Formats: sequence, structure tokens, C-alpha cells
Amino acid sequence: MSAPSEPRTPLPASADTVVPNASSASLPRSASRPRTTPAPALTPHPPAATPAPAPAPALNWRVRFGTLSLVWGFSFLLIKVGTDGYAPFQVTFGRLLFGTLVLAAAMVWKRERLPRGARTWGHLAVAALLINALPFSLFAYSELTIPSTLAGICNATSPLWGMALSMVALSEDRPTRRRVAGLGIGFLGVLTVLGAWQGFHGLDAAGTTMALLASLSYPIGWIYVRRTLAGSSHSNLSLAGAQLLLATVQLAVVTPLFTATPNHFALIPLLAVIALGTLGTGLAVLVQYGLVAEVGPTTAQMVTYFIPVIATAAGVAILGESLTWSTPVGAVIVLAGAALTQSRPSGSRPSGSRIPSPRSGKTGSPQDSGPGSPGQPGQPGQPVNPVKPSPDQT
Repeated sequence: MSAPSEPRTPLPASADTVVPNASSASLPRSASRPRTTPAPALTPHPPAATPAPAPAPALNWRVRFGTLSLVWGFSFLLIKVGTDGYAPFQVTFGRLLFGTLVLAAAMVWKRERLPRGARTWGHLAVAALLINALPFSLFAYSELTIPSTLAGICNATSPLWGMALSMVALSEDRPTRRRVAGLGIGFLGVLTVLGAWQGFHGLDAAGTTMALLASLSYPIGWIYVRRTLAGSSHSNLSLAGAQLLLATVQLAVVTPLFTATPNHFALIPLLAVIALGTLGTGLAVLVQYGLVAEVGPTTAQMVTYFIPVIATAAGVAILGESLTWSTPVGAVIVLAGAALTQSRPSGSRPSGSRIPSPRSGKTGSPQDSGPGSPGQPGQPGQPVNPVKPSPDQT
């Protein structure tokens, strides 16, 4: 009878050992331990790359906001100086030409292309007429007979005209008590500026009417753009460049028909026209789009309320234009009314509004972006997905 076999204690299982199975019991002791393969070293996954933060703008937005206010506020003074040496159509053509060159340079730098499609270009041609060619020309003609201060204040009525028209033409802009009150207060301010209780004594009716019509032309153009070009796949820069180009072509056709070629080029008026085009029409649009992308359309459009103040100060201090008490008082009333028409209950946003993406430079809704803001007194007529432009669109 054989002795009982000595019990074996199993080896603990580990990553490096394997418990022998029944088939291995008969193998020699040296062969009972299986060959082991070291486990591959675990390679830690590299941490997910975090996106680099967007580069901060070279200038604080408040600095650019102030610069934009100054540029557009001085646009009326530059128009006045320009018309001292050149015909109004020539001043308008010059500002559009130099403004277009600035935007063309920006498009080349950013590798933007002009929009495509005959329908898009057709709508842009109408927008160019209503937001650029027509109001710019009307303001230039008006300042032949009225001071630049009055032209700047008339320009501040654009938000009033715009709100009145949008409540009729745009179904989403419903009239409210606040807006109706703002319209009434704003137009009361206009009557104060014009001295209605004195029978508009001392005012040139034709010049004042042209300035008010220019201010009315902007919101008509914005509403047209909103109805026809909202949601365009093209960037604001592309649309603005095309719009200014078309306005320049329109003036290039009209100007020779109504003006004669100047015998000499007056230097100071010429410099005023160049500044009006490069700064007030070209660079200002680029700055405005940057502000809208960074701080939103609501803050960016506040520039509107500084323009008539700067235009009045520049006209009085530099051009020596006279100023009666009714002008600044009426201007304050106009701005108060305009602010009421633009205000909304806290927490509410315009229907379909979206803040433009800084990367794409596009606005999801025309309400938030104005071609404006080429619509301001010196603005190039902001195009298609525009930011509600400041009224300074001269």
C-alpha cells in the first residue's frame, strides 16, 4: 500500500504565474511551472490638448468704442470741410472709394472672397443705394446750407425712424408703451432742435429736409437687408466690401453727370475726404464688427448716443458754428427717446437674435448685427447681417 501523496499547496495566481492544470500534473517538477510572458508596460495616454486661448485684442474694447465714437462724430465736420472744395457728389464718391479700398485690403489680408450669386449682388445693390450712396449724398448736399451740428443731430433720429418703420414692416417688432413713448419723446426733441415754436426761423428748409431724409434712408435699407439677406452664408466683411464696392460704382456713374471735373485739387478738403473714407467709412466698419463680436450688439450700438454730442462739440469748437440753447436741449430729448425705443424688458432678447461668432465674423440674425452699422454717419453701410448701426451713418 503506497504512502499517501504529499498534498501540494497551489501557488497564488498573479499576473506572472499560472496555476497548473490537470494535464501538467505528470510533468516533471521543472516543467510544471509554465513559461510566463511579462505583461506589456502600460503607456499612459497623453493628456488631451487644451485649445489655446484666443488672442486678446490689441486694444481694450473701451478704447475702440471711444475711437469709433470720435470718428463717426467728426464725420459731419469732415463732410463740411470736404464740400468747401468739392461738389457733394464728389465728396461722397471720394469717401466711398477710400472706404472700399480699406475693406478690400482687409479682405485680402483675411483671404475673404466677394459673395457669389446674381441674386445676392442684386440685393446688395439696393442696400448700397439705401444705406450708402443716397444718405451719404443727402448729408453732403444738406451741409451746403445747414451747420454740421444740425446734420449730426438729424442723424440721431435714425433709431426713431427705424423703430417706427419696423413696427409696421416687421411682424416681430410689436409696439409697446415704452416704444411708443420713446417715439413721441424723440420727435418732440426734433421739434425742439428745429425751434418749432419760432416757426423754424433761421433754418434752411431744404437742407434740413435732406438731412432728415438721409436719416430715414438708413432704416429703410436695414429693413430691406433684414428681409432679403438675413442668414447669408457670407461673412459680414465680404458683404460689407461688396456693398461699398457697388455704392462706389453707383457714384462713379452719377457724379460725372451732375458735376464737372475740378480744375485743381484743394488740399485741406481733399484730406478731409480721404479721412472721411478711410477712417469714417472703412476702418470704422471693421472696428464696429470687432466690437459686436466682442461685447455684443447692445453695447456696441450705444456709440449712437455719443455721435451727436461729438458732432456738436466739433462743429462749435473747430468750425465756429453758432449754438442756441434749443439745439443741445433738443438733442438730449432726441437721444432719450431713441434710448426708449431701443430698450427692452430685462431678460428679453429680440426674436431670433444671436450674438455673432468672433471666429466666423457672421451674425446669426440681422437684428444683432447691423450693416450698419454701416448705417451711421460715416458708416459704410453695413451690410447684410448687420449690427443695428448707430445713427451716425452720414
